[in-house]
Amino acid sequence: MSVNPNLTLSGNDLAALLCSRVCHDIISPVGAINNGLELLDEGGADDDAMDLIRTSANNAAIRLKFARLAFGASGSAGASIDTGEAQRAILDFAGADNKTEINWQGERAIMAKNKVKLLLNLFLIAYGAIPRGGSIDIVLESLDSTPKFTLTARGKMIRVSPKFLEIYSGELSEPIDAHSIQPYYTVVLAEAAGMAVSMTVGPEEVKFTTS
Repeated sequence: MSVNPNLTLSGNDLAALLCSRVCHDIISPVGAINNGLELLDEGGADDDAMDLIRTSANNAAIRLKFARLAFGASGSAGASIDTGEAQRAILDFAGADNKTEINWQGERAIMAKNKVKLLLNLFLIAYGAIPRGGSIDIVLESLDSTPKFTLTARGKMIRVSPKFLEIYSGELSEPIDAHSIQPYYTVVLAEAAGMAVSMTVGPEEVKFTTS
């Protein structure tokens, strides 16, 4: 597998941009928690305020747990992660927005950490490609030998991240920033895991396959 010429960020820059991405993902639910507390302080409807706080806190927790597995070094002990953890993180992440159905096929297994992190990051690419919601089929095969993932996202107005397409093709036009670091990291993980990612895009379907 040839080395992608776009993978030029230093370790420090990669870590800094991933931290910015995580902050971006949780600032909205954390801000909503603050809004709920302000409602309580102002003597607003207690039930509405508590519902806002409860929903937002759950959303923030789900996003942080997902980020811990997808971006961080945490997970199961050693250099492996249980795919059951990845499945739960994905189901919770999609359930928080309640607009995308997840269909998971594959036995539970312990896999190399970078491969599971690649799966989680490919899920984010697929999830972002169907902004109006839809379904994502996730199929895991040959987990005890040579793992293979297939993620198929279906929905209206399919739109794969332009930055991912640029990085994936090796033709990056602008520097990587906090908005494009997740697609970049996905390609980094693919190379680290020794897995090639192929992609096919149709009007209402996009499929990612690793080999």
